Amino acid sequence: MNPIELSLFSSRIESICDEMGAALKRTAFSPNIKDRLDFSCAIFDAQGALTAQAAHIPVHLGSMAFAMASIVAGIQWQEGDMVVVNDPFMGGTHLPDVTVIAPLFAEGQLTAFVANRAHHANIGASAPGSMPVSRTLQEEGVVISPTHLLQKGSWNTSVLERLAGLPAGSLATEDLTHLTPHVLAAIGDFTAQVSANRTGLKRLQQLIARYGVAQYRQMVAGLNEYAATLAAESLKQIPDGDYCFRDVLDDDGAGTRNIPIQARLQVANGHVVVDFSGTSAQVSGNVNCPLSVAAAAVFYVFRCLMPDQLPACAGAFRHIELRAEAGCLLNARFPAAVAAGNVETSTRVVDVVIGALSQAIPQRLAAASHGSMNNVAMGAIEPDGRRWDYYETMGGGMGASPRADGLSALQTHMTNTLNTPVESLELHYPIHVNRYEIRRGSGGAGAHRGGDGLVRELRFNTAATVSLLTERRHSQPWGQQGGAPGSPGQNSLNGEPLAAKTTFQAKPGDVLRIATPGGGGWGQAPEQHNNTSVIM
Repeated sequence: MNPIELSLFSSRIESICDEMGAALKRTAFSPNIKDRLDFSCAIFDAQGALTAQAAHIPVHLGSMAFAMASIVAGIQWQEGDMVVVNDPFMGGTHLPDVTVIAPLFAEGQLTAFVANRAHHANIGASAPGSMPVSRTLQEEGVVISPTHLLQKGSWNTSVLERLAGLPAGSLATEDLTHLTPHVLAAIGDFTAQVSANRTGLKRLQQLIARYGVAQYRQMVAGLNEYAATLAAESLKQIPDGDYCFRDVLDDDGAGTRNIPIQARLQVANGHVVVDFSGTSAQVSGNVNCPLSVAAAAVFYVFRCLMPDQLPACAGAFRHIELRAEAGCLLNARFPAAVAAGNVETSTRVVDVVIGALSQAIPQRLAAASHGSMNNVAMGAIEPDGRRWDYYETMGGGMGASPRADGLSALQTHMTNTLNTPVESLELHYPIHVNRYEIRRGSGGAGAHRGGDGLVRELRFNTAATVSLLTERRHSQPWGQQGGAPGSPGQNSLNGEPLAAKTTFQAKPGDVLRIATPGGGGWGQAPEQHNNTSVIM
């Protein structure tokens, strides 16, 4: 196949995913989607294999790529359909991440799918923000197995009512004046997801019309073959051998501490087996995750080692095999709680895979980053009956690399969401931001220093229920090649320490302080080296 034409095709189809994301951002109502950009968009072939994705959220896209085939195989698709799903044990991540999938028919044939996944702050959980310190999946909100949101272009209003937390029949008329702003915003976000898919369908139809279905399929196959070849050559740069690394999660919020995650990498001639034997069994708290989330973390790490021009398609991961025993922390069984597995456990999977790879290619890998999405969820029902839900992830310090210091106060690895701007936060919610600054000195020392975390202080203007799901409050982000670890994070309310995972009632005037971890350092700092020399 002509390499220039293949490159153009790759760019064109990726640009469709970008345009879907732009449509979703511009039409969404909630700060989670329009400000934080907590969403992802992708295109799949007729069997559910990944064809292209935008550079959105790694944990969303990797998990969709791993699980789409089983989702699409179980549905009788018709033109105009859109299916919604959030079930973590059927291809989802955690319940707030809701995926909307649409088929594309060309020349009378099912040819492709477009999909987007977006985070909703209220999915009916036992606590506001839908990120509770949970023990079962049922506590985490409404579970939607693959269900038609639209059939032949018509809305299934009963499903939309369930997603928006409305009684049956609430959307029976076109008059929506009886709905609260909170509910209207939720409906608006789902409508935005549908609109994003319609944008993708329109653009993809135009692209397929340019080639015809037969040639389009040939181009997709060629893209996958090219990606597989390029990926295999990249993996061959890792020396053959067995490499093992172990790290821990602080706790599960239900009393289990120092939860081990272990990865053994078996590398042989461009093929990698990632075996998680030795990882904890699933636990009572919500740091469990479905295998699709673990796969997303593994795929992300290896994708970072591959060339920039590698197409983001199924072929890129053809030479990576994943093994995790059913019932372990990374392949949990229903009805395990998984709210923090998507956000916290996925980051630790990244750490252990990087830790194992650093034994083989230390000059290509950075130290551990802050290792937590530092989740804060809150909300309340006001005296006038109006409800508000707020969810935020907070950045921290990036691990230092062999070439540079780590960056400070940003998201790393499995999410690249933005923060909620102070102006947007204070406009939408009864919260005041007292402080928002870099946590100076929290990065680990080294020849290259780890990035610093951040400090965010929130003052409550009204009573609220608050949930925290955070990590690296006890364990520290490790350094590489003699670099020092980053400082652990700290949570407090009115100056009194809070647990890493907790739910509490805040009163008007209370101040919540989140200080996020720094990243690990890389290499011995000159003063470290000199001190060592003196001791010797």
